[in-house]
Amino acid sequence: MQWMPRSEILTFEEIERLARICVERYGFEGIRLTGGEPTIRAHITRLVSQLAALGVDLAMTTNGATLRNIAQDLRDAGLNRINISIDTLDRDKFARVTRRDELANVLEGIAVAKQVGFDRVKINSVIERGTNDDEIIDLARFGRNQGVEVRFIEFMPLDASDDWQRANVVGQDEIVAAISAEWPVEAVPATGAAPANLWRYLDGSGTVGVIPSVTKPFCGDCDRVRLTADGQFRTCLFTTVEFDMREALRSGETDDQIAGRIEAAVGTKWAGHKINQVNFIRPKRSMSQIGG
Repeated sequence: MQWMPRSEILTFEEIERLARICVERYGFEGIRLTGGEPTIRAHITRLVSQLAALGVDLAMTTNGATLRNIAQDLRDAGLNRINISIDTLDRDKFARVTRRDELANVLEGIAVAKQVGFDRVKINSVIERGTNDDEIIDLARFGRNQGVEVRFIEFMPLDASDDWQRANVVGQDEIVAAISAEWPVEAVPATGAAPANLWRYLDGSGTVGVIPSVTKPFCGDCDRVRLTADGQFRTCLFTTVEFDMREALRSGETDDQIAGRIEAAVGTKWAGHKINQVNFIRPKRSMSQIGG
């Protein structure tokens, strides 16, 4: 990783200003704080408070390693929902994949998140063939037992090691077939533009989801945009073009001017990411740099 100087990172006030423009002018209803890892940002609860004041559905995706220590503070600051990334329940494998022996702390973080009363607690699990595809049932069982929704995510070409291969993708159909063989499920009708497809356990033990970014792209329904930590506005995880909002924010541009930049950027939003086509170009940034 190439670490950025602090001066290149947006301040909380700059983040809040751009978010406010999006909410007030374009009716944004939800904001999600992602990473990297958002909980390592100093005084993150202050940013949560500033964004919560905009009246949106405020969520966070975290690796959960320190969540046990700040879950209550995040909830008190106005965070509504939380997604916790956990790709394996095997301690040794977890340490290999994440390079940290933090599984016990992540599991404790999930328990604490449930205790403090978030509207929803979800688990994100990226499935890669040959790494953790043998744990689909174990992860689904964990979700059922804990009363949390597991969302399986297809392995996307945004890994930091640049090792992605199409053959390593475990697709939605395979994931759902494995789960349904253990616990029968039925599809939940789609609502809105959420990226996950949902299934309901027929025995009443909640729901399970899959985000099929590779095998069943949902680009036609996508209404999401992203702002990186260094102020680059992106209209897709896989875009190769970024729009510099940091310079606009710091050069004295008015809200009208910044709104014009947002509109111009959204006007370029792709019809699809082209992962399954020969002309796909991998973004230069990895998922942790974009804020996936």
